[in-house]
Amino acid sequence: MLVDSHCHLDFPEYEGKVEDVLARARAAGVGVCVSIGTELKRFPGVKAVAEAHANVWCSVGVHPHEAEKELLDDEAALVAEAAHPKVVAIGETGLDYYYEHSPRAPQQENFRSHIAAARRTGLPVIVHTRDADDDTIDILREEMAKGAFTGLIHCFTGTQKLADAALELGLYISVSGIATFKNSTPLRDVIKSVPLDRLLVETDAPYLAPVPHRGKTNEPSFVVHTAAMLAELKGVSEKELAAATTANFFRLFSKVLPPDA
Repeated sequence: MLVDSHCHLDFPEYEGKVEDVLARARAAGVGVCVSIGTELKRFPGVKAVAEAHANVWCSVGVHPHEAEKELLDDEAALVAEAAHPKVVAIGETGLDYYYEHSPRAPQQENFRSHIAAARRTGLPVIVHTRDADDDTIDILREEMAKGAFTGLIHCFTGTQKLADAALELGLYISVSGIATFKNSTPLRDVIKSVPLDRLLVETDAPYLAPVPHRGKTNEPSFVVHTAAMLAELKGVSEKELAAATTANFFRLFSKVLPPDA
């Protein structure tokens, strides 16, 4: 079984199509999906998809793009939503200095509030970081010094420095379809250095469809292509890669019940 650890099933691209998307995922061997929160105002929709499907879970958070519009005073709102049985992670949160749809200060403030929520709830924090490796590392280290938390760098596209720092802090690395792109050789070189017991796979659907579906609307079933590339990269069978990444997922997302449990 494979797991899509990061997708957005509440997005407009899937309106009226979620049942079919999930059926294709099951047929491809993808047994669990985590649908990710990006705005508190949209969280009821995220939660509704998870409530309607046994093997869909969700996270609650404010994407760095939305940080200025949804600046958190503290972690309380996230902690309150995390009490729901289907909420299994905090985020996505982090820093995006590529687009800077929100100024850096509110991004950093929200990032720390999400980490505080992860620390209080025991749930993993899902970290988005783009063109912000140094500040991401600094905040993760500073916050870890205040008290332990778990989490992952989602859709990893960073440097060896970021990967090494994340691993040193006990975080996991999640790989998306970007790693299958022809121009991603430097990224694959970094991923090659990540231990098998710290890797997860994801789609970030509806975005970033992997080769051979690049340019199409992504969906959870396509995670098989990223997993196949990773297996080749790590020199293991696809079965071994699936077993490892799925075991890693359940270790990190400990609130998720295995299918048919």
